[in-house]
Amino acid sequence: MPNRLARETSRYLLQHRDNPVDWHPWGEEALRRAREEDKPILLSIGYSACHWCHVMARESFCDPKVAAIMNAGFVCIKVDREERPDVDALYSHAAQAMNGRAGWPLNVFLTPDQVPFYAGTYFPPVPLGGLPSWRRVLAAVTEAWTERRDRIEAGRDEMVALLAGAADDEPADRLADEHDLDRAVRRLRESHDPVHGGFGGPPKFPPPSALELLLRRGAADDAVRTLRAMAAGGIHDQVGGGFCRYAVDAHWIVPHFEKMLYDNALLARAYLHGWLVTGEPDFRAVCCDTLDFALRELRGPAGTFSASLDAESEGVEGGFYVWTLADLRDALGERADDAAAWFGATQAGNVRGANVLVRAASDPPADRPEIRRTLREARERRPRPGRDEQALTSWNALMVAALAEAGATLGRDDYLRAATACAEALVDGHRTPGGRLTHTAADGPVTVLGYLDDHAFLVEALLVLYEATFDPRWFRAARELADTMIERFGDPEHGGFFDVADDHEPLLVRRKSLFDHPVPSGNSSAAYGLLRLGALTGDGGYDERARTVLRLAGERAIEHPTSFAHLLQALDFALAPVGEVALVGDDLDALAGVVRRRFRPHVVLAGGPADDVPLLRDRGPVGGRPTAYVCERFACLRPVTEPAELEQLLDYSRSG
Repeated sequence: MPNRLARETSRYLLQHRDNPVDWHPWGEEALRRAREEDKPILLSIGYSACHWCHVMARESFCDPKVAAIMNAGFVCIKVDREERPDVDALYSHAAQAMNGRAGWPLNVFLTPDQVPFYAGTYFPPVPLGGLPSWRRVLAAVTEAWTERRDRIEAGRDEMVALLAGAADDEPADRLADEHDLDRAVRRLRESHDPVHGGFGGPPKFPPPSALELLLRRGAADDAVRTLRAMAAGGIHDQVGGGFCRYAVDAHWIVPHFEKMLYDNALLARAYLHGWLVTGEPDFRAVCCDTLDFALRELRGPAGTFSASLDAESEGVEGGFYVWTLADLRDALGERADDAAAWFGATQAGNVRGANVLVRAASDPPADRPEIRRTLREARERRPRPGRDEQALTSWNALMVAALAEAGATLGRDDYLRAATACAEALVDGHRTPGGRLTHTAADGPVTVLGYLDDHAFLVEALLVLYEATFDPRWFRAARELADTMIERFGDPEHGGFFDVADDHEPLLVRRKSLFDHPVPSGNSSAAYGLLRLGALTGDGGYDERARTVLRLAGERAIEHPTSFAHLLQALDFALAPVGEVALVGDDLDALAGVVRRRFRPHVVLAGGPADDVPLLRDRGPVGGRPTAYVCERFACLRPVTEPAELEQLLDYSRSG
C-alpha cells in the first residue's frame, strides 16, 4: 500500500511511495506527530539522480523488517534536496560538523524539536568497509535516545548556534583589497593539481567558479590545464556532450554518472570564457556540445530544463554510457579500431570490464563527427537513465545565462531563442498568483516559495540576457527582482542575505549560506548581480548592499578561495575600474561585437532604446550613426562610431 509520499509531486519522493517505511514529507503534520508522540525524527535526504540513494532504498527501505524497526522507533521523513534546499543545507551543515563530511543519501536523527544529534550518509545492510549496518545504527540511536536522552538534549543550544552559520556574524570593518585578492589567488593556485588539473585529490568535482576566477585574474595557465583535462576525461561525455557530476579518480576518467543541470550551465560558460581568453578551438567546441546536450536531453516543452539525469539505468550505474570493444564493433564495424584508439578503449576496460570513453589520442580520426553521431544513435537504443523533470528556478537561471552569453558571443541565434524562452517561462510561470517567485514551476498549489538562490541567480541571468539582446524587459525584470530580494531576504542589521524570505516556513534557524561549491551561494550571486546592476543604473544602494556581503565573507574567502570563488569574482568586480559601455542607434551589431569578442569581466553593456536603463539616458547617436559611449561611474570618454575606435577606447579604459 502506498505511503504518504504518493501525494507528492517530487520524482524522488514518488520513488519511495511504495516503501514499507511510513514516510512523511517534510511538513507540520510530521513535525507535530514527533512532538505529540515524543519520538525522534529520522530525516532521510536525497535526490532522484543519486545512485547511492537508490542503493540504500533497495537494500534497506524496501525491506519490511527494517521498515518495521524504523516505523516503531521514529517519525520518518523523506526530503528531496532539490525541492527543499533549505532543509538540506541545514542538516548537511550538521552532518559536516559532526563527522567532517556530508553527502547523499543523508540520514540525520533529530529531536522532536528538530535539533540534530546524529548523522551519516550511506549505511549498508550488513557491516561493510568500516561502516556499521543500518540496523545497528537504528538500534544504537534508539538506545541513546532511551538511555542517554539528557546528554542529547544538553547539546541543544550549542548545536543551534552552530547551525546558524553566518546569520549572526558581524561584517568586517573594511572591504578586502587588491593585495588580499592576489593572496587568495596565490592560495588557490597552490592547491591546484599541476599534472591533472583541478583542486585537491579524488573525488574531483568540476570547479567552474575557481576557473572563472583564475581566468579573470591573469592565471589562465592553471585554468587551461583543468579545462583541457576535464574535456579529455570521462567526466566529459565524449559521445553525447555534457559533463557528469564528478570523477572518482584524480585523472577525470571514471565519473559518477549523474548529470546535473547546474554543472553543465556553469561549465559551458567556463569553456566559453576559456576560448575567449586563449582562442583554443576545442574550448569553443566543448561549450557548444555542452549546451547542445542540454537542449537535446534536458529541455522540456515549456522551454525550461530538467534538473538532472540519473546515474543509473535499470539499476546499473553508468550502464547507458560505457562501452566494451564488442559494443564499438557492433556500432561502427570497420571503423571500431580507429575509434577504440581515439577513445582509449581496451578489452580489459577501465570500469567493471567496460570502457568509459576518454580522449586518448591527440590525433582523432578524420571522420570523428560521424563516429560520434553513430555511437550516439547506437546508445539511444539502450535503456535511458531517468530524468528528474523538476524545473528549478535557480538552476534554470544558470542555463539562461550560459545560453544568452554563448548565443551573443558565438552568433548562435538558437541559443538566444532558447535563453529567451526559458527566461519567459521563469519570469511568467514560476510565480504565485500574488506575483512571488517560486522555487519550481507553479503548475499546481505552490508549496515552496523561491529561495535566495532563485532570486539571485535569476537577477544575474536576466542581466546577462539583457546584455545579449538589449531587450529592456529583461533589465526591468532584473531590477524588480533585485528590489524584492533586498526587501525579503536582506539583513539590515548584519549585512548579507538570508537563505529564505522573511515569511518562509520557520525552521530551526534562519541561515545565511556563503560557500560557493559546487554552485555559487545565493549571497555571492546576490553580491555580483547587485554590483552589475549598480553599474548599469548608477544606484549606489545596490553597490552598498553587495558590499555588505563582501565584508561579511571577505576574510574567510581570502583564506579559503576554493570555497568562495564566486564571491571572489564579485570582489574582483567591486575593486576594478568597471567599464560601462552604452550603445545607441539602430544597428548595433558591429559595436556590440567588439565588446563580446573578448573576455571582458569588468565591463557592463547596455544598448538600444533608453527606456528604463539609466546608462543609456541622455546619450544619442552622433551624426545619425550607431554610437558607443565608454564610461566609468557614468563619466564618459568621447563618443565613437567606428568599431576600431571602440576597441581602442576599451583598451585605454582597461589600462586605466
